[in-house]
Amino acid sequence: MREQAQMLNDYFASVFSPKQDGGYLNRRLDEAGDLGTQIRVTPLEVKGLLRALDITKAPGPDGLHPRVLRELAGVLSCPLASIFETSWRTGEVPEDWRVASVVPIFKKGSRRDMGNYRPVSHTSIVGKTMERLIIERDLVMLDREGRLTATQYGFHKNRSCQTNLVEFYDKVSRWLDRGDTVNEVCLDFSKAFDKVPHDILVEKLRSSGIHQSTVRWIRAWQKVTISGESLGWRPVTSRVPQASVLGPILFNLFINDMEEGVNSLLIKFADDTKTGAVATTEEQVLQIQKDLDRLWKWAGDNRMAFNVDKCKVLHLGHRNGCHKYRIGDKWLESSTCERDLGVLVDCRLNVSQQCDAVVKRANATLGCIARSVASRSREVLLPLYTTPVA
Repeated sequence: MREQAQMLNDYFASVFSPKQDGGYLNRRLDEAGDLGTQIRVTPLEVKGLLRALDITKAPGPDGLHPRVLRELAGVLSCPLASIFETSWRTGEVPEDWRVASVVPIFKKGSRRDMGNYRPVSHTSIVGKTMERLIIERDLVMLDREGRLTATQYGFHKNRSCQTNLVEFYDKVSRWLDRGDTVNEVCLDFSKAFDKVPHDILVEKLRSSGIHQSTVRWIRAWQKVTISGESLGWRPVTSRVPQASVLGPILFNLFINDMEEGVNSLLIKFADDTKTGAVATTEEQVLQIQKDLDRLWKWAGDNRMAFNVDKCKVLHLGHRNGCHKYRIGDKWLESSTCERDLGVLVDCRLNVSQQCDAVVKRANATLGCIARSVASRSREVLLPLYTTPVA
């Protein structure tokens, strides 16, 4: 077991983007030290955050359980308010907030392939409370002021997988209904959250107009990964932690400028990105390729990478020329059906494969219930059958 944990620990550390010199950026941020004098954190504000903690969440490496923090909110709010304010003003983050116990979560595919595991970080609950304070006090204004692009549907208020799919395929359907052909490209980042370079992220935070004290605090918020208590600590040179409070917001800010200069329809749900456009004429086909070239350049400039083998092209519409596209120097494979945010989409926009998949899963669940429960009374079976559906 220890050997497997060590292999995962080494693999998770190996996918980080290389660290580059950020001396000039660090100096500019340090020069803004006096901006933190305007920051005030009140005990009442902290008490409200502690009262809202989810007691079902696991504690971080410091062992402080959210139930304890919530029950003692009245006692802890004053000292924590002082700690939060000092940390925010000075840009110094306590060490307990900068470490994470990483739990590998299996996604799909072969369990022997370490690339099929997602590293989820368990961090300090107190640190997460500070992260939520920063979001509510400083980062929420980005959404209110319209600084986040409308193409992002992940971790965004009043948006979801459903609205993402409806928005994209409604436009695609309109193009098809008027007789056009459409080419859709499903893009896949390689280890998207793990490859976010800290120096580029901090520069983008600055340019977004976020308070300098907040930028300095986030810069200091560097996590160290660990796969078990007996394993060595590994430095993190890139990455926004998955399962953290700030991580999803920071990732959205990082890829906020991704579609600049792209003419095709592009919609994102966190790192799940798809782009598409009418491809009836040769000029339209070439425009899609130009947009892919721009996205490839953006990835290179931001030290990100596309997993080209998983990027697929769907050719939609009658008499589609099935043109080929490339990302970088690799040609993309065509596909007749792709899973988009959990929904199977085929090249005819037919939902039959999705329906078949749902029915198959439902029958498997019902079969498991029938084999596991001896009773055949209505009072026993009805709740069991209806719960998976609800």
